[in-house]
Amino acid sequence: MKITPLLAALLAALFSMPAAQAGVQLIAIGSINGHGADRASATAGLLESGVAGNLLGGVGSGLAYAGGERFIAVPDRGPNANPYNGAVDHTTSYIPRFHTLSLALKASAPGAALPFTLSATLLETTLLSSKTPLFYADGGAPALNRKHKGYYFSGRSDNFDPARASTHAGNGRFDPEGVRLSNDGQHVYISDEYGPYVYEFHRQTGKRQRVFALPAEFAVNHLSAQGDTEIASNLMGRVANKGMEGLAITPDGKKLVGIMQSPLAQDGGVGGGYTRIVTIDIGTGAVLQHAYPLTNIGTAAKPKYPTVSDIVAINDHEFLVDERDGKGLGDDSKAVYKMIYRIDLASAPVVDGVAGNANLARYAVGKSLFLDVVHSLSAAGVAVRDIPAKLEGLAFGPDVTVGGVAKHTLFMSNDNDFIGTVTDTGHPAGKDNPNLFFVFAVDAADLPGFVQQGGALHKMAK
Repeated sequence: MKITPLLAALLAALFSMPAAQAGVQLIAIGSINGHGADRASATAGLLESGVAGNLLGGVGSGLAYAGGERFIAVPDRGPNANPYNGAVDHTTSYIPRFHTLSLALKASAPGAALPFTLSATLLETTLLSSKTPLFYADGGAPALNRKHKGYYFSGRSDNFDPARASTHAGNGRFDPEGVRLSNDGQHVYISDEYGPYVYEFHRQTGKRQRVFALPAEFAVNHLSAQGDTEIASNLMGRVANKGMEGLAITPDGKKLVGIMQSPLAQDGGVGGGYTRIVTIDIGTGAVLQHAYPLTNIGTAAKPKYPTVSDIVAINDHEFLVDERDGKGLGDDSKAVYKMIYRIDLASAPVVDGVAGNANLARYAVGKSLFLDVVHSLSAAGVAVRDIPAKLEGLAFGPDVTVGGVAKHTLFMSNDNDFIGTVTDTGHPAGKDNPNLFFVFAVDAADLPGFVQQGGALHKMAK
């Protein structure tokens, strides 16, 4: 693990760290260089924006445990911070992919700031493709298609069939956000913002194996390569760039549970108070919907635009939800609201066929605060301007022993937006912006009923 300036500052501040809350303790911080390359060397050529096509960034968009020290991480649709073509929102023909990481916890030496060190290493990169042809706009197909005679997905926002709904599985555009692994270790499930989609990929080849159909009310029918135009053109469906952000899998491996980043347009869009959870039976494909109440809404005059970034299973009916603002490092602002809530879907009302903010309010699932992440990190001495704006990935990892007590681990990762150095008013000289991982230890008493995912108990090689 490379000790970056940001990481060194974080570790130095932790000697006087108070507990984030009873039973939850920050035990390690690790990073991967935000300026490095991933292992898909065939994509190393420059993208339309001039950024390398294999820049190792954004790996915290989604994080899944794969057993032992291994995790699966997904970047989103690729680098689009470099302006080059506003007609496609500066998106590129970056090929979506997932990474296999080693996130190895090791007990620290006596007197260290934290009880563990976290060594983060990239092991593999797997590109995502389709067995069947995909729809690309003129000039939007990845160059690797010709070389490999395949059909790779792409981050380009214009790679869609304008005659079909946004959930059409033949669209070439794909914006991965949530990821989980099947219990047998052979399949990777990924949710997306463009469709929204939930796809199953073969873990070894990266080829799409299965499509899980979402209800029609999640789709938009007037598609555009520009997000703002697409939002203005649709009164129903997911809001552009705020689709299926989080994904969980139940420990028995039988159900996927996805959560939308923001409410559907017909439920109030970014001004709505209730976003949707979908449960998908992996065997049958059957889908049920529930309403999740957002907290950090603000007022009509001063909205706060709350978003949900991930969801992870505690057991077959209880989940942790990462609800956050977009403030912090990368946004030239101070992090304020990054909370992890606990919910129970065991008796949650089904909202299939229900639409509208007021109507959903009657059926919202209950929630309770599990962890205030900003409080935890700022209490540890991390400046609120240096807390990553996009803490998006959430995964349980291997159990550890802290002070002679066995505890569960909860990993949290950031999406650095493929920007390795942040230069803004708060950091005029530039600030290192790596792919960061925060690890919390959780007492069993704070997670009653916790069940580790079945497949994650096996130390799978790949």
